[in-house]
Amino acid sequence: MALVFDALLALAMLWLAWQGVHAQTLFQAVVSFMLFGLLIALAWVRLDATDIALAEAALGSGVTGALLFAALGQLPPEPIRARRRTRWHRRLLALAWGLVLLAPIALLLYGVLQLEGRGLGAEVNASLSQANIGSPVTAVLLNFRAIDTLLELVVMLSAVVVVWSLGATAPSPLPWLPAPSLPALTRLLFPVFLLTAGYLLWRGEHGPGGAFPAGAVLAAGFVLAILSGARAPAPDGHTGWRLLICLGPLAFAMVAGGVLLAGYVYFEYPPRVAGLLMIGIEIAAGISIGFMLTALFFAAERDHSSQV
Repeated sequence: MALVFDALLALAMLWLAWQGVHAQTLFQAVVSFMLFGLLIALAWVRLDATDIALAEAALGSGVTGALLFAALGQLPPEPIRARRRTRWHRRLLALAWGLVLLAPIALLLYGVLQLEGRGLGAEVNASLSQANIGSPVTAVLLNFRAIDTLLELVVMLSAVVVVWSLGATAPSPLPWLPAPSLPALTRLLFPVFLLTAGYLLWRGEHGPGGAFPAGAVLAAGFVLAILSGARAPAPDGHTGWRLLICLGPLAFAMVAGGVLLAGYVYFEYPPRVAGLLMIGIEIAAGISIGFMLTALFFAAERDHSSQV
């Protein structure tokens, strides 16, 4: 039954991906994309990667879906295209292209299966005692490849700066007044988002969790608050927003510079305080990621949300 479920899940993802590309309207494409993100999250659960599944559900279906809907609201009304009957030769051509694309994917999967048991999992687990952290995922992200994680945060920060450099956006043609029940629902759910984000940060020290899923859940709560008409200062003109957005990269840079001054190698944590330093970086990065994602959404919504 598990194999049948996985096969149906894979087919559903392929069908939603096709629907997202060939949808008749942009609205249908966005909805297909969000459903695709939910199925991807379910696939990560099937792979026992619950931390990635949480991040995918919050980002792929939550924050990114809200960003796409906000962008859709800036566009003029789209004319409805009449459905055309697909001829058999077009279907055969699509089938041929599908086979051409599936061939390299099959070869890639075959290569991955051949690598079973030859990865670096054993080396990572053997080095966990030196990393002074219980979760192998957190140890890899913040200890064994900390520079890569720092660069990922810098890339996200650069995306926020680029969005701000585009200037103010035009008011959305969609109505900005929230549904009557949405503010009450937000007041009920927002503490749950904060509690979940905090739990994921704590959980990341010894299991699935960490800064990225926590930041994604935190941003989803902020986006829900903005959609419900919550008041908030514009991120690009508020010092507090800027400090919170830069908190993660700043924490990384301070730790890296501090260990150098203490006589260690770049990102070589002192054994006695390695766990505390990584937990501090996790908390700072989670807060920073949450506010970065919120700032990206706020760029499209600030014109009409500030009127509430």
